[in-house]
Amino acid sequence: MLEANKINYVEFPSKDLAATKTFFTTVFGWSFQDFGPEYTAFSNEGLDGGFFKSELTSSSEKGAALVVLFSSDLEATLAEVKNGGGIISKEIFSFPGGRRFHFTEPGGSELAVWSNAGLEQSS
Repeated sequence: MLEANKINYVEFPSKDLAATKTFFTTVFGWSFQDFGPEYTAFSNEGLDGGFFKSELTSSSEKGAALVVLFSSDLEATLAEVKNGGGIISKEIFSFPGGRRFHFTEPGGSELAVWSNAGLEQSS
């Protein structure tokens, strides 16, 4: 059910839509529906959204919003991101309530992954 005044959809720029789709399919199991050669959408991934062809990218260092995914095993997800072609921009670090890392996907946009599991390892 759609709710008024709630975040409903998110869009990311990507320099390489094919590489972005392959990365998210391989690493996170996402599926996509193409809408022409310059747009692909995903759904049922916690929040619906899409990637659009762009020479620009999204980065928190440039003031962009940071989308953060959840993982129950942060180290395993970090390894999958690296193996899938993602570039780690911030290694795992602790913050009150959890731990996270940041990565750049092959299309150039930054996301992060966090977990509340394993907090005792970071003490």
